[in-house]
Amino acid sequence: MEPGFNYIDGQWRAPQSADTLPMIEPATGRTYDRIADSDARDVDVAVAAARTAFDTGAWGRMTATERGRVMSRFAALIERDAASLAAVEARDTGKPDSVARADITALARYFEFYGGAADKLHGETIPYLDGYMVAVVHEPYGVTGHILPWNYPAQMFGRTLAPSLAVGNAVVLKPAEDASASALQLAELATEAGFPPGAINVVTGRGAGAGAALASHPGVDFMSFTGSPQVGQIIQKLCADHFITCTLELGGKSPQIVFADADLDAAIPVIVKAIIQNSGQTCSAGSRLLVERSAYDAVVGRLAEAFAQVRVGAPAADRACGPIITAKQQARVQQFIDQARADGIPVLAQGRIDEDADPAGFYVAPTLFGPVPRDNDLARDEVFGPVLAVLPFDDEADALALANGTDYGLVAAIWTRDGARQLRLGRKVRAGQLFVNCYGAGAGIELPFGGTGKSGHGREKGFAAMHDFSITKTLVIHHG
Repeated sequence: MEPGFNYIDGQWRAPQSADTLPMIEPATGRTYDRIADSDARDVDVAVAAARTAFDTGAWGRMTATERGRVMSRFAALIERDAASLAAVEARDTGKPDSVARADITALARYFEFYGGAADKLHGETIPYLDGYMVAVVHEPYGVTGHILPWNYPAQMFGRTLAPSLAVGNAVVLKPAEDASASALQLAELATEAGFPPGAINVVTGRGAGAGAALASHPGVDFMSFTGSPQVGQIIQKLCADHFITCTLELGGKSPQIVFADADLDAAIPVIVKAIIQNSGQTCSAGSRLLVERSAYDAVVGRLAEAFAQVRVGAPAADRACGPIITAKQQARVQQFIDQARADGIPVLAQGRIDEDADPAGFYVAPTLFGPVPRDNDLARDEVFGPVLAVLPFDDEADALALANGTDYGLVAAIWTRDGARQLRLGRKVRAGQLFVNCYGAGAGIELPFGGTGKSGHGREKGFAAMHDFSITKTLVIHHG
């Protein structure tokens, strides 16, 4: 990796501007390197490289089988370099070491899965008039733009780039300015795997600069964005200006609904993990716990015991939680906690920050609140931190109203032994993914993922992502 450079057309390129941005270690608050603060001129160069790679370059001439082989080699190289990639990810994001290693394993799995799927995106034929043959085929868009978030930079590199590359698109990536290190290292590794020049291009910089330039670039044929609903609206409007489609994965306020007949031995550890994983900085975090009133005391009692055992520390300490990504985000999460306290909402339990954690690091103690009033910000707004709101409900209808009572619709869970209730609620809860007596499925590469409302639109993961990153063409042949 060349400090302060972009990776374009298979080589390190100096940015047009000399401006740079600090790479700050969340565990210590200290700057350890710098990245280029690129602008529209750098995006122009990257898009042109991708366009050439797709239109006339070696990437555009590859068969689906050849693309798949390159992607499979890339997966193998990621596994080879897993230790160094995980170390980069942990330092850049503050993730516990074991979480960073798991993210790199998931990253490799994305390229393994889509490498195997590249030659399996089949079309169809349609019976039509006598003397005609009609075929529907999937084709790549051409150049796809990708703007990544800072919470899972390595995983998201695989989640959005792999299906697009499998279809045959050339890509331009703008990683989050707060977590760009893994993307830059992976771009160079992709060249070693055999991706031709221009197939993968990485341009770093601020969202308002390089990000906006990418989303509004007339040479981009499709956009993928993961981030906040507010920025997602801006991205969608920029895409609309030149009539291109975008996938938006924006966030959530995901409910876990616990009925009195739930298996609490199974549920409690999963509920805790679903909110403290990645320090709560997960769009699909189970941030609302809805508990049947008759079981409320039993559930919160056991949950408080588990929450109090949570420890927070530096990546090398490998605790359940690491620091928050930036000082700004740390302040935002702490503001939610302080406001909830000021509103008189009881704190049921808090985790504990290691005594030897650097005081300049961006740490927040995981906090359990309950009962939370239904109209409180903590019950409706995305905190994006390790803060869990507990709300009691009276019956099935009340649980459904609560579950669907936000502007989001990403993930949900139902904990009950009643099979009929599982089906009734499962059909009515508004969510792109719904889990019964479980929550999440690891990286879930095979499982289509996305939401409704403020959670965005389009689908990532599984074959659904390949459909999103391709466009159908209907061929009508009159053969007489």
